[in-house]
Amino acid sequence: MASHSHQICIPILLLSILITTTTTALQPQINSNSVLVALLDSRYTELSELIEKALLLQTLEQTLTQHNLTIFAPTNQALNHNLDPEFKLFLLEPRNLKSLQNLLLFHIVPSRIHSSHWPAKHKTLCNNNNNQFLSLTTSSNSNDKFVGRVKVTRPEDITRPDGLIHGIERFLIPRSVQEDFNSRRSLRSISAVLPEGAPEVDPRTNRLKKPVQVPVGAPPVLPVYDALAPGPSLAPAPAPGPGGPRHHFDGESQVKDFIQTLLHYGGYNEMADILVNLTSLASEMGRLVSEGYVITVLAPNDEAMAKLTTDQLSEPGAPEQIMYYHIIPEYQTEESMYNSVRRFGKVNYDTLRLPHKVVAEEADGSVKFGKGEGSAYLFDPDIYTDGRISVQGIDGVLFPVEEEESKVVKKVVPTTGVSKVVAKPRRGKLMEVTCSLLGPFTRLSTCH
Repeated sequence: MASHSHQICIPILLLSILITTTTTALQPQINSNSVLVALLDSRYTELSELIEKALLLQTLEQTLTQHNLTIFAPTNQALNHNLDPEFKLFLLEPRNLKSLQNLLLFHIVPSRIHSSHWPAKHKTLCNNNNNQFLSLTTSSNSNDKFVGRVKVTRPEDITRPDGLIHGIERFLIPRSVQEDFNSRRSLRSISAVLPEGAPEVDPRTNRLKKPVQVPVGAPPVLPVYDALAPGPSLAPAPAPGPGGPRHHFDGESQVKDFIQTLLHYGGYNEMADILVNLTSLASEMGRLVSEGYVITVLAPNDEAMAKLTTDQLSEPGAPEQIMYYHIIPEYQTEESMYNSVRRFGKVNYDTLRLPHKVVAEEADGSVKFGKGEGSAYLFDPDIYTDGRISVQGIDGVLFPVEEEESKVVKKVVPTTGVSKVVAKPRRGKLMEVTCSLLGPFTRLSTCH
């Protein structure tokens, strides 16, 4: 009895060896003439990269050992032009690997489909039961071939012994993948925003204790006056923005650009020369714009500058104070200012010369700044507007109301009968005082 059972075990062992050998022989053997290799060296390389990212190469190789494959492949040009960038990002996210696999397998049929056997329905490799069939149709008018609603642009573009490739104009989107994409997009749009505390400002430096990420186009965190306050010797890094090669606001280049525009425009040479010589003022304006702030410059023309007197420029820092009073920390154009004064009558604009404000009102169909004899009209509107810096030409030099009143008191005739002689206006006096402050260090021809 024992010998009989030993004889039975020998055929079973041989059978198991035969099965193992057969299984080993059935492992995928992909040669250079395979349709998958042709996909890598063709106009469908974008699709082949997606197949590799979806981890489907081994699955397709195993399928080729049992079936021929027909691949409906969008060309590289079709994927670059006809694929929604947001949908492409969705497909490449690791958590959406299953959706990417279903999308790609929906383009592959485990049988050989030639153009002569077109009108039919074929089962795909996609496991979704609702979308596993592709409907192949032919247009009766133009004889064009369609897969679902997608046109076949290159029928039988690549033919190999184990399969063939038809070029199509865009992706075939299964309903399940479209629903996953819509649900992800809806969840992203309604996702809750984590509450964040208000940014902390260091009282010693008037700067933020921790850097804050400011979205592109959003206003800066700190008010403009905090940015003007004394702080570290080095300005903080520019806030993210759409200008410049590194997506930052390039305030220095924008200030240089508007000064050059003043020179080319004509009639504002005095103002341009002052900004060139007062490098601290120009640097301050450039720093503010680099940090994301916006400014409007009320630029007096040359005739207005010529009326400045020695008394008005005798005090230390007078040129800078005059210029700061002509800079509004808002972005205003002729249209916006005129609409404001038409609607509200009088508008008080803040200036960089704290705490003084400049008053604007409508006059003769234009905008008038200041009051009384010290007023100025908007003379040359929108000389320069780039979205960050706005330059508006005016026909007078503006002074705060308090200073105007003090000048009137100074000009009252004394009781002794001796009248005070008012200094005669001299053209370019502001430039003369500026050059005297700079001394021999300036190289500008205007000072010489």
